[in-house]
Amino acid sequence: MAHPLRFGVKASGQNISIEQLRAVWRVADEAGFDHLWDFDHLASIGATGQDRPIYEGWALQAAMAEATKRVRIGCLVTGNTYRNPALLAKLAVTVDHLSGGRLEFGIGAAWATIEHEMFGFPGLDHRVGLLSESLQIIKSLFTEERTNFDGRYYHFKDAIANPKPIQKPYPPIWIGAQGDTTLRLTARHADVWNISGGDPKTVGELIKKFDDVCGAVGRNPAEVRRSLQYQWDGKDRGALVDLAGKYYELGVTEQVVYTGGEHPDRMAEQIAEVLPELRRMEGVRA
Repeated sequence: MAHPLRFGVKASGQNISIEQLRAVWRVADEAGFDHLWDFDHLASIGATGQDRPIYEGWALQAAMAEATKRVRIGCLVTGNTYRNPALLAKLAVTVDHLSGGRLEFGIGAAWATIEHEMFGFPGLDHRVGLLSESLQIIKSLFTEERTNFDGRYYHFKDAIANPKPIQKPYPPIWIGAQGDTTLRLTARHADVWNISGGDPKTVGELIKKFDDVCGAVGRNPAEVRRSLQYQWDGKDRGALVDLAGKYYELGVTEQVVYTGGEHPDRMAEQIAEVLPELRRMEGVRA
């Protein structure tokens, strides 16, 4: 099953101004990128500490929906433990409607210990079980008139969730996963597997592992698109094209370039300049 090669840009919402965010969104929409992303954290992450400015990921997606006309939008990836699945499903449907059906629904088990300690979020020790139940519930809320669920962590009784998403049966589900248990959830539920990262050799090994997991749960691995986000220093265009080509040869057809650094808006413009060359890889390697 062949999947088209698509490219996106990501502005995380961390250590960035609203003006810069809007500039990145404009570039993504006007330059012809396929998708546009943020992330989902409440405290800044990385080596320089947790006190840098950061904006909330789903509020940003609503703004992205209004600021753009054609590019698809999403979050790589939503931390499941931060929200009840009913709230998350409602947020997703709202953004899907605001965008006219352009939402890509990204979700993962969450991992940032500091945020759970800082804000008192429970569930990090049970994050995989919580994600498993959330995926089942959210799919039901997206598609069923009433949702009933009696799990270990969540309990829903005749839950109503209207309106339903514009996209049927629901927006594409991107699951970020690398561990054994979360890979099994991804194999069962995902339209797109968001690989946590790594150089081409590491990614190749993870893909082989995921293919085996798909076989174990009875899913054709070719049905699941593979995504990856990576950074570029903005210096050597050939290096970006070469790296993208290596990932594409491994079957990574959803590629997201992160607009980091002090000037993410300028970085988005630089990536946009390389986009035509990146797109030509599909024809060369077909």
